[in-house]
Amino acid sequence: MLADPRHSRIVLVNPVRSVSAGVTAESAARWQAGLALLPAAVDIFGVSVFVVGEYDPEQMPGGLKDSVTFLDVDAFSSMWHDHRLVAPLSASDIGVICLAGTWLEEEVLFAALEAAKLGYDVRLLADLCIARVEADCALALHRLTLHGVLTTTVRQTLLEWTLSVDDASLKERVRRLLL
Repeated sequence: MLADPRHSRIVLVNPVRSVSAGVTAESAARWQAGLALLPAAVDIFGVSVFVVGEYDPEQMPGGLKDSVTFLDVDAFSSMWHDHRLVAPLSASDIGVICLAGTWLEEEVLFAALEAAKLGYDVRLLADLCIARVEADCALALHRLTLHGVLTTTVRQTLLEWTLSVDDASLKERVRRLLL
């Protein structure tokens, strides 16, 4: 089933860690490429972005840092119990959570499992996920799949939203963006 951007939100967990020591150059480059597309999600589709945990607005691309909602909560233990995240999701009839961040096999894994348990359709934005321990990455992805979490990328999500909305001008904007 296609995700509808009008019923979707993006949640980034601890994005400041994407520049931490030990993050591979490949992971950092993938992160930056995916992150560069997020302002389009906000601009073209009006999708809200929540940032949970460790955050530095200066690491966000232009056009995104002023439009995120930052929640200074511990993503590992209390994210889905914080009314500042849950209330806007409930009030907006949000059913799809596009989740990403660091560390994939730790905070992101358990945030995704908890969101799925709460009934959300969870999409893992793999290009915006960084593992602390690469060897655990495949295990985390397998576990998420078993619980119904779909793995995708920011690029694929933009294309999916374009098809869901079925608006010719939006299709053209996304097509030009992704060329």
